[in-house]
Amino acid sequence: MSAQSKAADQPLYARLWFQVVVGIVAGVALGYVYPARGAAMKPLGDAFIKLIRMMIAPIIFGTVVVGIAKMGDMKQVGRIGLRALIYFEVVSTVALVIGMVFVNVMRPGAGINANAAQLDPAAVAAYTSTASHLTVTDFVMNIIPTTIVNAFATGDILQVLFFSVLFGVAVLHMGSVGKQLVGLIDQFTHGLFGMVGIIMYVSAIGAFGAMAYTIGQFGIKTLLSLGELMLVMVGACLFFIFVILGAIARWSGVSLLKYLKYIKEELLIVAGTSSSETVLPRMMAKLEHAGCAKPVVGLVIPTGYSFNLDGTSIYMSMAAIFIAQATNTPLTFGQQIGILAVLLLTSKGAAGVTGSGFITLAATLSSIPALPVAGLALLIGIDRFMSGARSLTNLIGNGLATIVVAKWDGQLDMRRLKRVFDGETVAEAEAPEEMLLADHARYGS
Repeated sequence: MSAQSKAADQPLYARLWFQVVVGIVAGVALGYVYPARGAAMKPLGDAFIKLIRMMIAPIIFGTVVVGIAKMGDMKQVGRIGLRALIYFEVVSTVALVIGMVFVNVMRPGAGINANAAQLDPAAVAAYTSTASHLTVTDFVMNIIPTTIVNAFATGDILQVLFFSVLFGVAVLHMGSVGKQLVGLIDQFTHGLFGMVGIIMYVSAIGAFGAMAYTIGQFGIKTLLSLGELMLVMVGACLFFIFVILGAIARWSGVSLLKYLKYIKEELLIVAGTSSSETVLPRMMAKLEHAGCAKPVVGLVIPTGYSFNLDGTSIYMSMAAIFIAQATNTPLTFGQQIGILAVLLLTSKGAAGVTGSGFITLAATLSSIPALPVAGLALLIGIDRFMSGARSLTNLIGNGLATIVVAKWDGQLDMRRLKRVFDGETVAEAEAPEEMLLADHARYGS
């Protein structure tokens, strides 16, 4: 029996995507009708995000170590990492340019006429003080954890990835003893994914709490006040997804629409929680099941969460020019190119930092004397709404990046990927063609 018929037998209320949609709608309704009660639901969303973040560090460790150890070739590890970084740099640069083009053409900040001298710098003090520490040297040094325990305790993705790669390389050279250790770590990782499956049962509650808080705390009026900027941001993200990523998907022989359908549950969870971290473990499992080799998934997805933030790149280039427009600050073409050059560096420093979009944007504004850093105050109210579009774009971009790098390195099972994207189960996708034809003839599906 095909996966489609099995899914059809499952009641609608039992499907994860439907539960998440109900949670989001209920959260919006509560936040709109009873703002105070909606804002009070914040702990529900925070608890779900903490549950998932609890799983990220050990899952990255297990996946990366097992992947490298089973690869058996350090040249292959280096080749995958280099190809991933090249892809990230090219695509994230395109995202920065798209954000800058959209904001210059649509000019959402024109007409606001905010007086830079009257903007409250205290409102963004927390972000600007952190931004002062975002130097290239500090970023590189931060990749090395103070202690192994500290890397896992803080959940810093880059630090965990750094330690995991070193440990995987060490295990690779341990011979038969290393194989036994890899087997244990592999079983441990499977147990972690089982825990993620249990946590997903409360994903609808998490989406409800996060959405109720957002609407209740900031209100629909805040969204409407800068609605034009929101629309331009969403338009830029959609253009990037369906035109740029769509072209990359076609070049890779992958249907973008089928890919989006395959990860629809993850997209809904991210839309409800405004955090792409909430589905990182599920994305790793799904991409591996779809035919991407474990080492590629283990290296590309965690690295992408630090270096391939396409949605964040679009937001930062757009926000910088928006502030200039809103405060009537004229910028020459050369100055805009300078902002783009700075963003190429600062956009890579957003990994694992709460409020990273604001912090890295503050670092950029601080380096451009013509732009008022206090202009960030214009964006605080709607940042929570815009983070949803950023997170969705980041998620879609990182998943596709994994598929592209896997194919580039010859470690993508295209036959299995296409079958899984068509709705078949992993078992069906792995089955020989003649067995599938026999089953379809037997069951008439």
